[in-house]
Amino acid sequence: MDSPLRLEVIVASVRPGRFAPVVADWFLRTARSDARFDVGVIDLLHIPLPTDLSETPEVAAYRERLAAAAAFVVVTSEYNHGYPASVKTALDTAKHEWRAKPIGFVGYGGLSGGLRAIEQLRQVVAEIHMVSIRESVSFHQAKRAFDADGETKDGAAIDAAQRMLGQLAWWGRHLRTARTTDPYPS
Repeated sequence: MDSPLRLEVIVASVRPGRFAPVVADWFLRTARSDARFDVGVIDLLHIPLPTDLSETPEVAAYRERLAAAAAFVVVTSEYNHGYPASVKTALDTAKHEWRAKPIGFVGYGGLSGGLRAIEQLRQVVAEIHMVSIRESVSFHQAKRAFDADGETKDGAAIDAAQRMLGQLAWWGRHLRTARTTDPYPS
């Protein structure tokens, strides 16, 4: 069980002109440089999930991808003191695929840096039996935090990302083993 953990990074914002790709690409570079993870990206802009939660071939493929993952990170903006509706639909579209898996958060926004969205998402993921990683990454005044090449010198965010990945790897390894040896009760 020493193989890399499949980490799916979920990009939450689907707004036109969104800043999400800048933050997500930075985090993807960071996560992909960590040998403990095999990193994929689920950009909700490109995943047609029906808001009525109906079954479609795209939903089936999405659930299969979630089932194969050992850990998740949501990169989320904050809109009106909350998270985007797209990420709620993404969470509600699956059920058992999320259970007993760790999830971390990278938030961005204005003054709060996405922290209110993250705190609300922690409540939602607890209800679907996920383990919320304590450490999170937050970019306050996000558009000022990145240079033209999509890099940041925000030392607190860089440090938080490393700590979050360490916690995610620990939980991911232990929960992967537990799901194999003692499946999570439904």
